Amino acid sequence: MARVVLKDLTKRWGEFVGVDNQSLEIRDKEFLVLLGPSGCGKTTTMRMIAGLEEPTEGEVWIGDRMVNDDLPKDRDVAMVFQNYGLYPHMTVFENIAYPLRVRGIRKPEIEPRVERAAGQVELTQFLSRRPRELSGGQRQRVALARAIVRTPMVFLMDEPLSNLDAKLRVSMRAELKHLSRELKITTIYVTHDQIEAMTLADRVAVMNNGVIQQLGTPDEIYNDPANLFVAGFIGSPAMNLIDGSIRDGMFVTAGGNQLVGVDSADRAQVVLGVRADDMRVQEMGRGDVDVRIYAFENTGEATLLTIQWGQQRVIAKGDRHLRKDQDDIVGISLNSEHLYLFDPESGGRIRN
Repeated sequence: MARVVLKDLTKRWGEFVGVDNQSLEIRDKEFLVLLGPSGCGKTTTMRMIAGLEEPTEGEVWIGDRMVNDDLPKDRDVAMVFQNYGLYPHMTVFENIAYPLRVRGIRKPEIEPRVERAAGQVELTQFLSRRPRELSGGQRQRVALARAIVRTPMVFLMDEPLSNLDAKLRVSMRAELKHLSRELKITTIYVTHDQIEAMTLADRVAVMNNGVIQQLGTPDEIYNDPANLFVAGFIGSPAMNLIDGSIRDGMFVTAGGNQLVGVDSADRAQVVLGVRADDMRVQEMGRGDVDVRIYAFENTGEATLLTIQWGQQRVIAKGDRHLRKDQDDIVGISLNSEHLYLFDPESGGRIRN
């Protein structure tokens, strides 16, 4: 197994910068997720680790070797792609065995290794089938088994669950989580799905515009966002970001509503961040402020209230038994221990 180290890594195509002078250490046996929207640089970073893209500047280290000049086949990494990348004319057994054969592994060694890898992803009974005879989830497990069979130093996974339906993604996440703990192989996983990132990762690197915005555990990323981008990207629903000002220790919305006391000096412009979970829905007159419901949604496990607050709409989460109608007036209380202040110009967190 091995750690992966990126040193001052940059990738440019002409004037466009895909990855901008980034350094990162992925620890031995760690499951690290590169998370961000399309075009943020996460897949480009992975492709430079794999050797599929050449860095414009900087170094890629796998274990104790700088691998910038090594071909992909010489880096001892295994990739799992979004589209599975299976050979349609081969059986499941042959697909899994393929990376062993191209490396000249002797035939008597191949069969037990393939059967062991197939067993780890519960595919033993499908070894004689071809990919077209499998479901999407089974094809993804074949791709995982093909990566596992090599026992590489590093796994690279590029949005491997994005082609699956919602129910299957949940079960495959559990399988990936179990496998990562069992195999103990350094894994770098690219996704734009924050649920995948939060449930799978030991640490998450949130990227935007080619730059890592924050690196930390899922708890740190969720509970202590470094800036406006991370605050708005992480969470379902996303954190409410309310424009306003601070006057005499009180946050006042851009529409003039005085909401809650904050421990900060007066500011003409500030953004208040508060998660839907930290907004308590009460009867009119009992909260910090009374608001009108713009929309009411029952998700089964909870209720979501979209409310008009000054010039903005924000989302509060209520008990699953709560029942309200559009245009009803309710009281909202904020949890003062879970409020976040941000500078609207720099996007940076304002800390006391």
